[in-house]
Amino acid sequence: MKKKSSSAKKSKTSLLKSIGPGFLLAGAAIGVSHLIQATRAGADYGFILIWALIIACLSKYPFLEFGPRYAAATGEHLITGYKKMGRFPYWIYIIITVGSMFIIQAAVTIVTAGLAERLFNFGWSPFIWSLVILGSCIALLLIGKYPGLDKSMKIIVSFLTIATLAAVVMAFGAGTVGDAVNTEAPSLWTTASISFIIAFMGWMPIPLDASVWHSIWTKEKAVQAKQKLSVRGAFVDFNVGYLSAALIGLLFFLLGVLVMFGSGTSFSSNSVEFSTQLVDLYGRTLGDWSKPIISVAAFVTMLSTVLTVTDAYPRVISELKNPEKNLPQDKKEKWRIYQVSIFAIPVLSLCILYFLSGSFTILVDFAAGLSFLSAPFLAWFNYKLVTGSQMPKKHRPKKNYIIFSLICFGFLVFFNLIYIYYSFLD
Repeated sequence: MKKKSSSAKKSKTSLLKSIGPGFLLAGAAIGVSHLIQATRAGADYGFILIWALIIACLSKYPFLEFGPRYAAATGEHLITGYKKMGRFPYWIYIIITVGSMFIIQAAVTIVTAGLAERLFNFGWSPFIWSLVILGSCIALLLIGKYPGLDKSMKIIVSFLTIATLAAVVMAFGAGTVGDAVNTEAPSLWTTASISFIIAFMGWMPIPLDASVWHSIWTKEKAVQAKQKLSVRGAFVDFNVGYLSAALIGLLFFLLGVLVMFGSGTSFSSNSVEFSTQLVDLYGRTLGDWSKPIISVAAFVTMLSTVLTVTDAYPRVISELKNPEKNLPQDKKEKWRIYQVSIFAIPVLSLCILYFLSGSFTILVDFAAGLSFLSAPFLAWFNYKLVTGSQMPKKHRPKKNYIIFSLICFGFLVFFNLIYIYYSFLD
């Protein structure tokens, strides 16, 4: 009996030690897709679009889960797997990463900068705020390294969940549910509506290239824990992070419905202005005392994304050259590349903000389109890795999960075809 109790305790401790990368995934996910797109979906269409949020989260679930599963089962991250599969998967991923990383880093930083000024009101320009935010993130990552990122994100995501949940509870308490239900939603069968729905589903809760980030974080977690992570532990960790991201997406969607839908306000397409409208409208609905809660929730939402993105891209760059090598000298070289990249990527991103601000929307659309169009490719690569010979047989997905994954893959292809039609052919 004692042995059983001891074994159960050890298993529970092992599972708790696995928790961490999932919070990083949640931190990366909870950004523009949640604060802007989920809120806007509720604000413009009411409860009618909740199906789109659910399908988006379900259809990406298996392919994002395959990242930590592969890392825990093989001790390698997905970049190593892509390289072993051949040149095509490896170079497709490189093109996706290089084609989007500077623009995404710039986009999430500038939105966070605008929200910081809205919250603190120091009179600083968005560019100065961007410098401060990126400098703070770089300092945390270089000094605290992975453990500092791990602990910070657990605090941020936990706080964000509580703050957003409190905001939604207050919105329900304000008695606006009846208005939201009785207000007629606009037609979903217009070009503008379909384009928005596709974009909303494409970025909710996070693009599929984040599966690579998660696999790298899972491998790094094993290094920090000085033990191989179990596939079960990686699965639990993934679910904690992914379900947190999905839940917070739902909460921001509900905020849009309860506070903004049917308000008669014309909402800005600019992310920072939209966030300001959200805060102001919330204040008018519930009172000025509620503004700090939603302001902090909005700022922390974007800060979590900046922090994880600032770490993720340098880690990816450091692994691209020799992803399969893990000798001490290789680890030192990867750390040097990480240190250079953690400065180089934000600097180039700030240059984009400073010199190409007039074309910034076009650049963001390009990055979003590239991520969206690449989703079926990455989904298929991940599927082939976890069902192929590289994966230990006992850790491969079971038959029902494979069927579920293929159905989800069909959804991704279908959404891509619609996106291509309305973006390029209509």
